[in-house]
Amino acid sequence: MQKIVLGFAVVFVIAQGIALGQSGAPKEAVDITNAQVQEVLKYAPPKTDQTLRVIDMGSYQMSVAVIHRGKTGAPAAGGGGGQAAGATAAPPPEKCGLSAAPAGAKMSPPGMIEHDDTVETYIVISGGGTLVTGGEVVNGNKSAPDSEVTQILNGPSCSGRSAGNIVSRHMGVGDISVIPEGVPHGWTDITDHVDYLSVRPDMKKVLQHGYVNPHLMDAK
Repeated sequence: MQKIVLGFAVVFVIAQGIALGQSGAPKEAVDITNAQVQEVLKYAPPKTDQTLRVIDMGSYQMSVAVIHRGKTGAPAAGGGGGQAAGATAAPPPEKCGLSAAPAGAKMSPPGMIEHDDTVETYIVISGGGTLVTGGEVVNGNKSAPDSEVTQILNGPSCSGRSAGNIVSRHMGVGDISVIPEGVPHGWTDITDHVDYLSVRPDMKKVLQHGYVNPHLMDAK
């Protein structure tokens, strides 16, 4: 695992070095240690997506996250809970994607998501599973403008099943996948868990400027 994180650090430093000449870019490397990544992972379930930092690179931002996915089909950690008495019901989500799947189109498993503005590079650091990508989301739900997904994690997104050119591949430790913006993606066939880093260039600066995960400093 240390080799994976160290390799990621090299890529990260090179990317920052390219940006040094840009106005407002940092003038030194920004480090995230393996100990910090592991500390943040302790807080992942049931909140599975954990952005580590959103770093101002001058003309764009760089988001780095660590994500935990549990066994496929396992009940969500933390249980349900329902709506509290007297609480105001949330408005229904705005719909997005295709209104219906094309005739004969291949359908993805449930739980796909695509991001309007952010590319993601996945680097698996523990466990494994099947990563599914491709097609177009059908009758999806758009992330709310004030949701954590929109503000901190991925920017505006659309979730649901996708239809079309669906591609599946097994991902294990050390495997990397680059997912362009607008491409639906999701996981299936996770026998135990998969943990992975996600590097997200934020060219339109849609994510929360300067965000630092509150658990990041619990480990040095």
